[in-house]
Formats: sequence, C-alpha cells, structure tokens
Amino acid sequence: MSAKLPRQVWLLGAVSFLNDISTEMIYPLLPLFIVAVLGATATDLGWIEGVQQAVVALVIAWAGIRSDRFRRRVPWVRLGYSLPVVGKAILVFASSWPLVMFGRAVDRMGKGFRGSPRDALIADVISPEQRGRAFGLERAMDTAGAIVGVLGAAVLLWWFSGTPNGTGAPSTDPHPYRVIFAIAGVLGLGSVVLTFLIKEAREAAPAQVAAPTPGWKLPAAYWKVITILLVFSLANSSDTFLLLRAGNTGLSPWMVVVAYAMYNVLYAAISYPAGVLSDRFGRWKLIAIGWAIYAVVYAMFALANSTTIWPAFAIYGIYMALTDGVGKALIADVAPKEHRGRAMGIYYLGTGFTTIASSVVAGVLWDRVSPSAPFWLGSGMAVVALIVLAIARPRAATR
Repeated sequence: MSAKLPRQVWLLGAVSFLNDISTEMIYPLLPLFIVAVLGATATDLGWIEGVQQAVVALVIAWAGIRSDRFRRRVPWVRLGYSLPVVGKAILVFASSWPLVMFGRAVDRMGKGFRGSPRDALIADVISPEQRGRAFGLERAMDTAGAIVGVLGAAVLLWWFSGTPNGTGAPSTDPHPYRVIFAIAGVLGLGSVVLTFLIKEAREAAPAQVAAPTPGWKLPAAYWKVITILLVFSLANSSDTFLLLRAGNTGLSPWMVVVAYAMYNVLYAAISYPAGVLSDRFGRWKLIAIGWAIYAVVYAMFALANSTTIWPAFAIYGIYMALTDGVGKALIADVAPKEHRGRAMGIYYLGTGFTTIASSVVAGVLWDRVSPSAPFWLGSGMAVVALIVLAIARPRAATR
C-alpha cells in the first residue's frame, strides 16, 4: 500500500483551495467585465492576458532560481499568496481596461512568486513514487476551491443581475462585478493566513547559500521534455477566450460562470486519479490522451452554440485533469533535486511566453476573422504537438 502523503502536501493543497475560491470568483467574470462593461475588444483582452502571462513567466523563473540558491521555498510561497489580495483590490476600482491589466499583473505576479517554489517544495518532501499523487492532489484541491469560488460568483451574479434577458447579453452595470471582486479579495486573506503553518523541507538549510551554478545547466532529458511541452503550449491560448466564446453563443453572464464551474468539477474529480495513473502507467501516456482530447474539444468550441458549449466545457475539464498535475510531475522526474525550483521556473517561463503569443494571436483572429478562428488554430496546433510527441518522446525514465 502506498505511503501517506506528507502534511506539507496537504497544507499546500489547502492553501491552493482557499486561494482559488478567491481567484475563481473573479476569473470567469473578467472577460465579460472587460468587454461588456469597459468596452474593450477581444484584441485588448488578448494583450491583457498576454501581459499578465509575461509577468508570471519572468517572476516565476526568477523566484524558482532564487529558491534553489538559498534553499528556502516558504517565503516565496507566502509572498505569492499575498500579492493577489492587492491585485483584486485594484480590480474593484478599475475604470478602464489598462487598470484591469495592471491589477491582473499584480495578481499574477503573486502566482509567479509562488509557482516554482511551491512545486519544488512539494517535490522536496515526497518520494519519487508519490509524485503523480502529490501533484494530482494539489491540483484537485486547487480546482475544488475553483468550484466553490465559481459557484459563489454565479449565485452572487444571479442575485445582483436577476434572470437574464432573452438574448443573454452581458450586463453593462459594473456594480455586481465590483462587489464580487471585493468579496473575493477579502476571502483571499484566508490563504495568506494558512501559509504561516507551512515549514521548509527538513533537509533545507535556510542560512546556507548553495554554490552558484549556471542557470541553464540541466540534464538533456529535461530540455527534451520542455521542448515537447512548449510545442503544445503554442496551441493553448488563455482560457478567458473560452469564457468569451460562451458569452458569444448567447449564454448570460451567470450561465457562463455555471458552465465554467462544470469544467472545474470534472477537473477536480479527475486530477488525483490521473496523477495515480501516471505513477503506474507513465506520464506521457496520460499527456498524449489529454492533448488528443484538447484537439477535439477546441474544434467543439469553434463550432459551439448555446447547447453544445456545455459538453465542451465538461470535456475541457477532463483534458486539464490529465495534463496539468501530470506535466509538473514529469518535470520533477527529470530535474535534479538541487535545481527543481530552477527547472520549474524555466518551464513556467517558456509556457508563459508561448501563451503570450497564442493569446494575442487568438484576440486578433477573433476580431479580424471570426470567433471560431482561434479555436481552429488551437486544435490544429494540438495535432502538431501530438505528432512531435510521437516522434521525439523520451523512451527512458519518463515513459
């Protein structure tokens, strides 16, 4: 029987749970707020998401490297869960989309500070055979928080907005959005408080600085894995376009949020079992299945109407569960223990910049071609990534 997961993993999962209640009360409302209330275009939305991804990418790589050098993860984790509270406060008072971009950048900067150190801390305290389970649990608890947050936002939006009109057009009244943003900011303080219960891994030596090593000196197997994952990330534009697409099919704002909640239910329910399966049968098998599902579901979004958008969101949750935590476990498999923070940071750096490109392109295609165009491109790029995976997948330890 497998050994129990360490207390640290459960604590980090609980922090993620509380943080995502706060974050996901806001996330599904942002594209509606930005486009319907503030009058921005889909291209503007692409730039907003691109800039926040750039901030995350740069900060997350730097924080990961620093956490390796000083062997301290917890201060970065604590800071990373504190900044989003500030970012949400900015959103409450935002009167134009550039202010939303600034608030999102501050919020996502927190993700940048915590991402690599948190994942490295999980990897530090578990055995190799627990990696899939541990990262799957953290993803499951994170997404469970998302479900609570999204459903809370849906109820509040319905309460403030009432029954949607026949067209499903998003409301242009900013008041409901701002109240929900404020409530989310207050709830985010709970995750910050919980970070004070987290401790460094036992082998860490906070007062001792590790010998400096070149920032890019990592095993060839790591770089091969990263390259394959980055090819797929070119297909993966911001999820805000999924939410914008749901509104485009005629769903009212609160129904868009409910559809997003359904996605999170599937994501949470399958993440842990997917991690367990990846420990037993191999990471790449799960990732390949997930990418194939992505290619299909993006085609579904391209063709979606107000009925078919619902199964599309559900299937998208299955894709996320099969790839998100499993991908992090895969990085941990091929990264040396003393450089895990750096390894995670470089991974996030690369995916951050590919997401910038894919999100900006998605916004331009939406405005200048059609709302379906970004999803056809994403589906096609996922097929390309599957071909690259079939040709170049490492045959050794990562299976």
